[in-house]
Amino acid sequence: MTKVEKVLGLGGVFFKARDPQALADWYRTHLGLDAKDFGGAFGAVIPFAEREPGYQVWTAFPASSGYFPTPFMVNFRVANLDAMLAQLRAAGVVVDDAIEASDDFGRFGWAVDPEGNRIELWQPPAQG
Repeated sequence: MTKVEKVLGLGGVFFKARDPQALADWYRTHLGLDAKDFGGAFGAVIPFAEREPGYQVWTAFPASSGYFPTPFMVNFRVANLDAMLAQLRAAGVVVDDAIEASDDFGRFGWAVDPEGNRIELWQPPAQG
């Protein structure tokens, strides 16, 4: 039986805002979200179990951001980015050719759902 790749959980929620800093300040003041200077918050929704590497991010991007074309983008954690992207391609899903990698943050790839929403797939860095 072929292994089917599945997401491990939510990595983050990214959305566009007219004034990202003011919005982050509002969430900090009214909901207690620990928004950082970059306009986002780590571990904002559900803390990770110790066995799960990575973190969750909630971030407001400037409305003019070109990082994603739609009003929002959801980031999903995956165990094996290459296998997940290959599985999506084999199913006919639109997948970006680009993969970004960083020692600090891990590896990122992107696909588009049937409604045209860009989704980000994130393989966190190995825990050492």
